[in-house]
Amino acid sequence: MNDHKALILDEVRKFHQDTQTDKGFVPGVTEIWPTGAVHDVEDRVALVEAALDLRVAAGTRARKFESLFARKMKRRKAHLTTSGSSANLLAVSALTSPKLQEMRLRPGDEIITVAAAFPTTVSPILQNGLVPVFVDVELGTYNPTVEKVAAAIGPKTKAIMIAHAVGNPFDVVDMAALADEHDMFLIEDNCDAVGSFYDGEPTGSFGDLSTVSFYPAHHMTMGEGGCVLTSNLALSRIVESLRDWGRDCWCEPGESNTCLKRFSYQMGTLPAGYDHKYIYSHVGYNLKATELQAALGLSQLNKVDDFCAARRRNWRHLHDGLEGTRHLILPEATPRSDPSWYGFVITVDPAAPFQASELIAFLEDRKIGTRRLFGGNLLRHPAYMEQPHRVVGELTNTDIITTQTFHVGVYPGLTDEMIEYVVSSIKEFVEARG
Repeated sequence: MNDHKALILDEVRKFHQDTQTDKGFVPGVTEIWPTGAVHDVEDRVALVEAALDLRVAAGTRARKFESLFARKMKRRKAHLTTSGSSANLLAVSALTSPKLQEMRLRPGDEIITVAAAFPTTVSPILQNGLVPVFVDVELGTYNPTVEKVAAAIGPKTKAIMIAHAVGNPFDVVDMAALADEHDMFLIEDNCDAVGSFYDGEPTGSFGDLSTVSFYPAHHMTMGEGGCVLTSNLALSRIVESLRDWGRDCWCEPGESNTCLKRFSYQMGTLPAGYDHKYIYSHVGYNLKATELQAALGLSQLNKVDDFCAARRRNWRHLHDGLEGTRHLILPEATPRSDPSWYGFVITVDPAAPFQASELIAFLEDRKIGTRRLFGGNLLRHPAYMEQPHRVVGELTNTDIITTQTFHVGVYPGLTDEMIEYVVSSIKEFVEARG
């Protein structure tokens, strides 16, 4: 590092220190956010240093992050993307690749999922001309059972794609075994669950493919950004091609002739020797992340275990404080799991003398931020009402979630004082309503 650069980064550290002001927590005045990112001085320095290097497109930092993150998640390959949503799009699209031959998914094939989800778990299924098959989830865990998924398998069912709900793992071992038994693919939407474990192994390490989001609401952030992970090298190559315009070449940007055969290929009906950097084997996208995002990601990766520990502490604080409160169904961890929670989910019992919307309004008035459990029942939204789909069984709990469920925050930026205020506010409301 030259002296001028070192001086600039030293000034960045001073600037960071100058901007840090702790105004203290004022109940009912200070916003308690339901989600949020936590940044420190090293995050700021990492971004500025990457900017000074002026390598904007993905480069050495991106490759280093992919290698470290794959190792942490116990996968052989990780591919950075623009977002968790684009990661889901790539994961589903990869299953339609002609390179999978008879295993490829074709228009009209089915993928089992849940309607109580964030839209981008379901949208890629429809965007690829596939049919989502919806099953209900359980209150408390907010995940489907393996039995419900098994009952939904039909002659056109080729894959399962489910998110670990709010960081709480679904029964991924038995779900993976079910997929294997029926020669189906399993995609783990792990966007809300980085740092969660099932049977001692990290979620995202069980499926054929898994996805992660680095949006600020999640366990670590790049501002935007996401990742597709797999240990299947054939699927990894397909994902990389789809992410990088659909090209057949695997050279990194700015590099040429990695394979030493750049002008020796004959593919499609192209003339022999056509430049391999411009041969396309998939109808792809440009969904690559940037070097700036990777720089922030590397800094955040050093802290993600501490972030996850704070989420667990905050969740436990809320659970202990609210345990036994009438009319509330509190969240519960799936057996055999150790969740790294995204939020603290509360369902108001349908028989309660008040509605969830009333409790939400009370909390919001006190500056306690709330969020619904994503889309509730997606089939009740205008975007999905007329889309092709199949429902197996009744979506009873999904409909309860739509009207009666919300979550409050557990992210690492919350203090014990804030958590206590959330607990006391909820109990005060419930006790006043009998």
